[in-house]
Amino acid sequence: MIIMKAALVSLVIGACIANARSNSSVLFSGGTVIAWDDLTEDLQLIRNGSVLVTGDSIAAVVSGAYNGTLPTDTEVIDITGDIITPGFIDTHRHGWQTAYKTIASNTTLSQYLLRYGEFASDGLWTPEQVYISQLAGLYEALNAGVTTMLDHAHNTWSNETTQAGLDATLDSGARVVWCPAIHNVTNFTFADQIAKFKSLAEGDLFADTPVTLGLAYDGFNPGSPEQTAQVVELALKYKPAVITTHTLQGVWGANNSPEDLQNLGILNTSIPIVFSHGSFLSPTGAQLLRGANQFVSITPESEMHYGHDHPHSHLIQDQAALGVDTHFTYSTDVLTQARIWLQSVRQTLYRAVLDTWQVPSTNPMSVVQAFLLATRQGGLALRRPDLGVIREGAKADVVVWNGRSPGMLGWVDPVAAVILHANVGDIKHVMVNGVFQKRSGSLTVENYPEIQERFLKAARDIQEVFRNIPYPATEGEYFTFGWRLQPTMRVDVERGEGDGYGEVYV
Repeated sequence: MIIMKAALVSLVIGACIANARSNSSVLFSGGTVIAWDDLTEDLQLIRNGSVLVTGDSIAAVVSGAYNGTLPTDTEVIDITGDIITPGFIDTHRHGWQTAYKTIASNTTLSQYLLRYGEFASDGLWTPEQVYISQLAGLYEALNAGVTTMLDHAHNTWSNETTQAGLDATLDSGARVVWCPAIHNVTNFTFADQIAKFKSLAEGDLFADTPVTLGLAYDGFNPGSPEQTAQVVELALKYKPAVITTHTLQGVWGANNSPEDLQNLGILNTSIPIVFSHGSFLSPTGAQLLRGANQFVSITPESEMHYGHDHPHSHLIQDQAALGVDTHFTYSTDVLTQARIWLQSVRQTLYRAVLDTWQVPSTNPMSVVQAFLLATRQGGLALRRPDLGVIREGAKADVVVWNGRSPGMLGWVDPVAAVILHANVGDIKHVMVNGVFQKRSGSLTVENYPEIQERFLKAARDIQEVFRNIPYPATEGEYFTFGWRLQPTMRVDVERGEGDGYGEVYV
């Protein structure tokens, strides 16, 4: 009963905040619009354009001044010289982990799993810490122009920590496909997690919010066939907005591959499935994705930071979108992911030519393609063609970029300006579902200083716990998969004695 009352209060507070930030109608006038044309299936560039937002949707996108009749309460915002784009879409994130920030700067994936992952963190977080860490992380993402997030929420160690993560998500104002993980943890049985999901699916907490209920599960392969059958039955009955699973094949051992889900009869249904990372995806798996129209979430910075690798991901970009993953270790913004991925793919394909002792004569990947991966492709991965685009009828999730900032001053190509020159500090306004979440360079959260203080306390407490936990071994067996841990070559950046590796300053 206490949890239900808390959730109700949370929804009321969230609604009040949303009303305070919103206008029923807003006209962005005079800017350069990176719109979408459904007929040509291509970007439509409109210089000196106008975008009319009414309620939670885009009512009109026009060239020049808007000549129609505006609703009487319309606010007109002059964005002359600026660029307006769709909000970025992050198709893989663990929102609750924000409080770990900076303590895993040199961590590998094998160390992460044993030190910061869902099972390592089981029992060490309070519901309050989960709530405020999730909320602060979502505000960080909104500030960075990320308007939609697919949250693989594996903070589901108890009913209370599960609910805390959801409450923070509902309070944030972000558009989130919130996917509670069903897994084997210490004090929250598999059956209880199934029951929790059913209660959420049958309840009305998500009504009239930009948050939808998805499902996260990593036990397709390897895992318990009996438990997997329960999850498949659950998904087919309740039709979650998305199913998401970590797919790390090869030595990583977390297959959860398209082949596995095909064998279970769940790959080719009406439910979108997002395969996070897709490391070492097979050619057969790629063809299955195309046939079923399912997507991989490429998380470039994560896969470079931890060592997942993504040797074949550039070959499946027609069925891919971008994600962030563990934002506590690096950037939270999808813009950085798009930029890193663009240059990484270019290097890979340039090198393929250089290795044959020939000279590359064309650029293998464009800024437009990187932009699409960060926006429209994310919407398609979620089977939401109304997300990640600016067009009439799309959801009003938009970002306005300061075209006169020092980094963008002098731009001609707006797509190149955003993908190659912009940074988070260039973002003037962020709107989600027709509601301003950031305005004139600042978050619109009225009690943000209080949230900051609550978060800082939680972060200090959590970081103190993990500061005293020994680091995992770097040699020996990698879990029970039969593979061995192998230290990498350590680089040297100092002349003479020492290599400059330093320490983690925590």
